Amino acid sequence: MSTQNQLTRRLALLGEEEHRALLGQGLRGIERETLRVDAAGHLAATPHPVAVGSALTHPQITTDYAEALMEFITPAEHDIATTLARLDSIHRFVYRRLDGEMLWSQSMPCELPPEADIEIANYGSSNIGMLKHVYRRGLALRYGKAMQCIAGIHYNYSLPEKLWHVLLASDGVPEERRRPLRDVQSESYIATIRNFRRYSWLLMYLFGASPVLSKGFLRDRQHSLEQLTPDTLYLPYATSLRMSDLGYQNDAQAGLTPHENSLESYVRTLMDAVNRPYAPYEALGTKRDGEWIQLNTNVLQIENEYYSTIRPKRVIRTGERPVQALCNRGVQYIEVRCMDIDPFEPVGISLETGRFLDVFLLFCVLDESPVISDAQSRVHAQNFARTVKEGRRPGLTLTREGEEIGLRQWGEELIGRLRPVALLLDDDQEDGPHQQALAAQMAKLADPDKTPSARVLREVKEAGSFAAFGLKQTRLHAAYFRDGDLMPVEEEEFEAMAARSLADQLDIERSDNVPFDDFVAAYNCSRLCGDQE
Repeated sequence: MSTQNQLTRRLALLGEEEHRALLGQGLRGIERETLRVDAAGHLAATPHPVAVGSALTHPQITTDYAEALMEFITPAEHDIATTLARLDSIHRFVYRRLDGEMLWSQSMPCELPPEADIEIANYGSSNIGMLKHVYRRGLALRYGKAMQCIAGIHYNYSLPEKLWHVLLASDGVPEERRRPLRDVQSESYIATIRNFRRYSWLLMYLFGASPVLSKGFLRDRQHSLEQLTPDTLYLPYATSLRMSDLGYQNDAQAGLTPHENSLESYVRTLMDAVNRPYAPYEALGTKRDGEWIQLNTNVLQIENEYYSTIRPKRVIRTGERPVQALCNRGVQYIEVRCMDIDPFEPVGISLETGRFLDVFLLFCVLDESPVISDAQSRVHAQNFARTVKEGRRPGLTLTREGEEIGLRQWGEELIGRLRPVALLLDDDQEDGPHQQALAAQMAKLADPDKTPSARVLREVKEAGSFAAFGLKQTRLHAAYFRDGDLMPVEEEEFEAMAARSLADQLDIERSDNVPFDDFVAAYNCSRLCGDQE
């Protein structure tokens, strides 16, 4: 069966009256990371504001690596417009409790203080809170603190279970030979991830927004960047330095390439990494002067340390590890992790971008997705790396099926293949919002100056430095969020969540009944896969 046949057949199937409603039953959620900064655009030295709740237990407002790196997590919604409205509300609630501080508008960090002055996120005195804190100490040890202050947008995407039933039936597999739906759903999401690997370079060209960074971010590391201004470095055709080898990288992870040809192989690779000692980390040990400095000395302390542009995910239960959840109950959704913060959007991502992602990801679901060989995986990685560092270079080519093809030509062909998916999502209405999103991206392929990375570069030059541009956008966004009040019912809801999260943290701290060393030992020895429910 050809690629075009499968895509066309599945589009026709989902376009039938009895199945069309399934497309509106999927879920989209967003996680937005952002640094707290002071009025001058410097990293905030204050603790996570108690008024917004507990970073340990609040379901929507927490911290990532640093105490000043906030993370906002929306509930999953059927429409990305609803998701973005919630993200806007979270920002407004937080802004009224920042006491003059602001939220940095860029993916790449503001001017950072010395490493010793970057405070690692604190989660209280409970064992689980200390485990999260020590894990971050380990990240500092392994990667440096500056790297952990990079921010991004994570886009969570799922389709309803019934849709997998429909697709499975349409594939012509006799009912007696069909595997459990959980396995089919997991394999389908893994297949989606393979297609994402093939084509995600396009997202970097269209939405990458970090072609520049502050000189101090590199902490004297060797690099091939050019100097734009005395305190700003860049690459002239870069789209996303955040996603380049200057971003979240280290030698231990360099050889870690989980195979995404099956959930089993993916899980097996991560299980090996969280159990395999790494000599340089062993030399450091887990404690220094009696204080924990990392959870263990393995390649990965925990599964989430593995950095990837996309992950298969499952909501975890209390005390459960991410890989356990995948093993026991399969893949529930996928998390796209390569999206830069859009510095021209107050919430960091536009509705148009969300509409395009919905089209792109549904295409990745419906299109045929053959297994990927090691050689093909290297080609996909090279295409991605070439795009983030020189995506706007005139005449740039990528590698497709062993031959070079122009980025623009391939991109336009891909957008052409996305059009029937957009039409389906627009309920066959011509010029609907998904088709408009595609048209806007096609314009960027025709004119690289319309990409966010080109716009950022122009405005940094006008502002005089990355820091000045970042502060200008940060102040604009701060004024936007401070200008409007939340609806009283929303204000009450957020206040209640904040209070409940603080009470929940206290309950957890009071209920601890084992020493922290024993808690860590039990966590490190926990069985990653098993037969439990």
